[in-house]
Amino acid sequence: MSLAIENCPTLVLNADFRPLSYFPLSLWPWQDAIKAVFLERVNVVSEYERYVHSPSMAMRLPSVISLKHYIPMSRRPAFTRFNVFLRDRFTCQYCGGGFQTEVLTFDHVVPRSRGGTTVWDNVVTACAPCNLRKGHRLSSESRVFPLRRPYEPTNFELLENGRTFPPNYLHESWRDFLYWDTELESS
Repeated sequence: MSLAIENCPTLVLNADFRPLSYFPLSLWPWQDAIKAVFLERVNVVSEYERYVHSPSMAMRLPSVISLKHYIPMSRRPAFTRFNVFLRDRFTCQYCGGGFQTEVLTFDHVVPRSRGGTTVWDNVVTACAPCNLRKGHRLSSESRVFPLRRPYEPTNFELLENGRTFPPNYLHESWRDFLYWDTELESS
């Protein structure tokens, strides 16, 4: 049974054959991958069994591509809500529960109303009940303390954390390029 064409995303690798990102996994829609192939910006590493056709030719859809030019990772990770969740492994830093991103929020350890700022060292992942329980108070007043002190992570740490959250769908041609924490088969 062949995949529907809209279910054929392309895994994008940097020139060193590592994914540009693990979480979210660096995927392009098939249309962007085809365009990059024709513009000779990428190398095709692996292909689906599925073809796309034009009036004059047929082409297999790329399942894995690598960029021809290496894109260096920025020195410091971007301070975003998602990266805070990723640093904290999608775990409330007050109760220790793991949650989906849709139900997480972040909390200022030193509330903004008390002069706290929105920076790596003052923000932690929190579930709504814990965030509400802490409120606009200091931890010492609310008796709600973070499990770990907030800090600025490295890009490497965020990549490593992202590797532990594999996506729902993994095409077999991607497995050689994704280093999930799985036991290797013995021969």
